[in-house]
Amino acid sequence: MIVAVAGGKGGVGKSTVSLNLAADLDAAVIDADLGMADLPESHGPDLHDVLAGRADPIEAVCEGGAVDIVPCGRTLAGARASDPAELVDAVEAVASAYETVVIDCPAGMAADAGLPLFAADRCVLVALPDAFAVADVVRTRELARELDAGVARVALNRTGPSPPTDRVERVLGAPVTAIPDAAVVERAQRSGVPVSNVAPDSSAARRFEELAATVTAGIEAP
Repeated sequence: MIVAVAGGKGGVGKSTVSLNLAADLDAAVIDADLGMADLPESHGPDLHDVLAGRADPIEAVCEGGAVDIVPCGRTLAGARASDPAELVDAVEAVASAYETVVIDCPAGMAADAGLPLFAADRCVLVALPDAFAVADVVRTRELARELDAGVARVALNRTGPSPPTDRVERVLGAPVTAIPDAAVVERAQRSGVPVSNVAPDSSAARRFEELAATVTAGIEAP
């Protein structure tokens, strides 16, 4: 199974959702944001190297941490050397080896944002609980539908005590999991680990578990 985590703009928490979702799905996560990578780095080959033909996708998987990660390089030269057209094959190679893959998508509507959705079986949309942010993600939802990456869930990120889940469900046409704006999420993010590693009994950890359960709902075990 390949799950794309997408949103309409940057800064909504796609990388945080991707890392935590991958942890709860026991999946490998791929940082597919070629120009603005945000998942933890490694000292080995990265996605830039894979897309430039310098490394095999499996060689770029960094194991041994809380989550298996294919990191992405941070340099402009690396981004320029990458061929985005190779992304789908790279994702499928990792999925063949690791069974479940989560893709941390780039923001916006450029071609490099559409390729992860093209590779995905389903997607999770990430939005913030304000009208502008929700409206912005509508365009991403339409792109996901065009590319047959069914919207499994909306992660409404950084919510307060009364999240507007009903309104977001009406606007985006998909069920919503509200992720609280909590200090444990920020602490885990700074450490580059899932919330379950620092506060397994927290409300945020339970919400990420719920999100993972809904993404896999209806999928039969092999």
